[in-house]
Amino acid sequence: MKGFERRLEGLVEGVFARVFRSGLRPIELGRRLVREMDLNRSIGVRGRPLAPNHFDIRVSQTDHDRFAEIGDSLTRELCEAAREHGREEGYSFMGPISVDVVVDPKKRTGDFAIDARMREGIGGVGAGSLLLPNGDRYMLGADPVVFGRMPECDITLNDSNVSRRHAEIRATGDTFTLVDLGSTNGTKINGVRVAERELIDGDELSFGTIRLIFQAS
Repeated sequence: MKGFERRLEGLVEGVFARVFRSGLRPIELGRRLVREMDLNRSIGVRGRPLAPNHFDIRVSQTDHDRFAEIGDSLTRELCEAAREHGREEGYSFMGPISVDVVVDPKKRTGDFAIDARMREGIGGVGAGSLLLPNGDRYMLGADPVVFGRMPECDITLNDSNVSRRHAEIRATGDTFTLVDLGSTNGTKINGVRVAERELIDGDELSFGTIRLIFQAS
């Protein structure tokens, strides 16, 4: 069984077990979603497989009402499953992964369909996010993201080894670049000190003792 299925079984099914004792289950949505990623992939300009990043899940009114109570958590976990599958398969994306669950009056209870398509990020920026130490995800966009100890920074890092304005991430075409802003103790990617470098999926960013993970999805 692939990693995305284990994730949905362990996280989604565990969290929502009481809600989904019968009828349409999240694991079914997850399996169909990643199948649509595989069926609709193409080749990007850099020669990497390019997969859909936006999914409309069409369900009956009854199923939509049942999902409403945990809708945000459900779509978040489905997005995580898509990101995990994308990393396993080496897919790239035109923009952030997103999932919408919508009502289709033609669907009966238990039936659903998924429309998968490629959606460009705002301003033509590709997909990118940071996994923070507390498990939260910070989505990157066209605007620079500044890291440092100052409260005015986009991401404030409470570490005495971090400079007031330590580094920033800039959108560069469909990718992102980490730039050190002349920090005292330096900025590292995967343990190596850098002044400026384009980020790739899975990079570990180090600011003092704080570690963040860049994910290209």
